[in-house]
Amino acid sequence: MIENFKKQSKNTIIKYMNALTKMNYSVYSTYRWGLYPHLNDYEVYFYADSATVVLVCLDCCGNNDKQTYDESEEMGSFIYRANDEPRVSVVWKLSEAIKQITRYLQPRNEEITVFGILLTEATILNAGEMEERWESRNIKVIDGCKRLKSKFIWTNRDEELVGKANVDAVYDAALKELLKTETVEDRKEDGKEKVNFEENEFEKMLTDFINREYEETFGDEGSNDEAEADEEEDETDSPVGDDEDEDDDDPVYYPDGTVEQNNNMQVTVEILRPIANPREELDKLVGCDDIKHRMDELVALTSYNKRMHELFPESKPHAVSLHSLFLGRPGTGKTTICRLFGSLMRQAGALSKGHVVICDRGTFMGTLWGDEERSLRQVLEKAQGGVLMLDEAYLLNSPHPHDPGKIVIQLLMKVLADESQRDIAVVLCGYKEPMMKMLDLNQGLASRLPNRFEFKDFTVEELMEITRRRLKDYGYSFTPSAWEKYRDMLSLAYQSRDPETWGNARFIANQLERIYIQHATRCVNQQPMDKAEMLMLTAEDIVPIEVPQPKPPIGFVISKRS
Repeated sequence: MIENFKKQSKNTIIKYMNALTKMNYSVYSTYRWGLYPHLNDYEVYFYADSATVVLVCLDCCGNNDKQTYDESEEMGSFIYRANDEPRVSVVWKLSEAIKQITRYLQPRNEEITVFGILLTEATILNAGEMEERWESRNIKVIDGCKRLKSKFIWTNRDEELVGKANVDAVYDAALKELLKTETVEDRKEDGKEKVNFEENEFEKMLTDFINREYEETFGDEGSNDEAEADEEEDETDSPVGDDEDEDDDDPVYYPDGTVEQNNNMQVTVEILRPIANPREELDKLVGCDDIKHRMDELVALTSYNKRMHELFPESKPHAVSLHSLFLGRPGTGKTTICRLFGSLMRQAGALSKGHVVICDRGTFMGTLWGDEERSLRQVLEKAQGGVLMLDEAYLLNSPHPHDPGKIVIQLLMKVLADESQRDIAVVLCGYKEPMMKMLDLNQGLASRLPNRFEFKDFTVEELMEITRRRLKDYGYSFTPSAWEKYRDMLSLAYQSRDPETWGNARFIANQLERIYIQHATRCVNQQPMDKAEMLMLTAEDIVPIEVPQPKPPIGFVISKRS
């Protein structure tokens, strides 16, 4: 296994790690966030069998980072970067971790060989000079890796494999070192317990968190700014909706969200402004590989048209329609992708503003005759230059012949057919089955929505990755036993899920909120004395997952008597 790892390059390493998991069933592999104390801030993967342990460390420092390593005994072990202070060598940290693992495993088996792989996004300028030295430390460094955070790596967590016991022994020993703290009596001085200001402030924060009323803000399909906006992060675990991602210097005027249905009634639609770095944020999303590929295709064709027009103004551009269908269940990222879609199309020059106007059936259904048309015209005006996102669009297509929602569909079709309406993208969102039924009944509408994006349910591994990212945002970490317990519960909930009610990433967000509350309650009661303990989620904090049960049928059940 070690020799095969040594043969890999930046173009093959991830493929090899996945192939090793899927094809070599004798190798146990698992993912962990950090290894105390040297790799506490790094993602690590373990690959282990009866005689070998390979530790793969991911250094996500940025694709444009150029580094020079100096690990001479006189100078110490440092990384030098232009216009920056030197930092401790990650190779040195990995080397110390290998020594640590070897020490932990000696009581089990003195013949076990430990090897380290460092995958870094940086370009190491003197990698060739350092290669022999690193090899003498049982380390291989692969630099120039791209977007490591977005890579999906499979693991084989078969409980019966011998390698699992080796990995567990390492983490059990590391955890014991982490939790070696002074007793309460040792912390007392002159009869007064020594507690620093930061710990007192943190305890106060926890107490406030427990005592405040928890208001759940997760609705049907929102975003991630405030209130409803929190749902965007719940769907994708990406910081797409954060305020700092918005272009504060953007001179473009964006409308407010007020829609006047009539003189006596107003409704509000949500307006999401574009973000400055949509391609980067798209790469961060968990899963969605097919959707990312389709987005790239649309951006490429749009950019090609723009460039051709600049070079050859008389050339005929390719027809590019931005009108789309987003098909999928709640919590699969439709709102997040819609916002990225608008921002990408703005960057490509297809849309002038790139913002998103979110509406649904309630936006148009007023109390007076003509409210539907008035509302739609205002919404279209607000969406000019950006994206009009119509959530659960099939609710406008009721089978009732006099349903006013049908008027909205008819008016919308005129907009979709109007070639002059190029500076707008209409996106219809919702569950796949009812959406396809609506289109089957209205072929004219279907032909005007050429782009179809299908959002699939997240897998357990993807949900675990979303969990890890959300924990990282708050600075929390799981103990090994808590991580195992959480994964087992999530797997059970996933296997027992009701497809009609399963919340995908939103389920993860809600579950973690319950865990945070349980953890805060425990910390207030036990009063841990250092910040590391206060940010460590244990198995006690993992509350039981509420497995959604199928809804009972409505009506009477008639049984046959024999």
